[in-house]
Amino acid sequence: MYYQVSLDSLVSVDNFCRKLEKALDLHFLYARTAPYYGTEGQESIDPVVFFKILLVGYLNNIPSDRRLMEYCSNCLDIRLFLQYDLDETLPWHSTISRTRQLYGEGVFLELFQAVLKLCVDKGMVRGKR
Repeated sequence: MYYQVSLDSLVSVDNFCRKLEKALDLHFLYARTAPYYGTEGQESIDPVVFFKILLVGYLNNIPSDRRLMEYCSNCLDIRLFLQYDLDETLPWHSTISRTRQLYGEGVFLELFQAVLKLCVDKGMVRGKR
């Protein structure tokens, strides 16, 4: 049987991930991570998607990259937030680990803290943790 369904129609309009997507402008990450990406070889994970995935892990207290990617794959609202449709494969958990290592601890922490600060500034999360 064939069903025609869109991810957009399956996630409620007042969903937290929809609000988060509207509140955050993460395009600054492209310029900040450009030195870490080449023009040849296998395509890398989009830096905005990478930090969105890690934000999902932080907000849901998921410390394992493997568990995090399993969680992201199974949640419709997270897929919508990451802009991955139902039939698209999310990045491998090892890609998350390698990308974190690519940036190095200092750059990674600086950028992730900037993303968290945007969330706090927009009132999406509290800055207590």
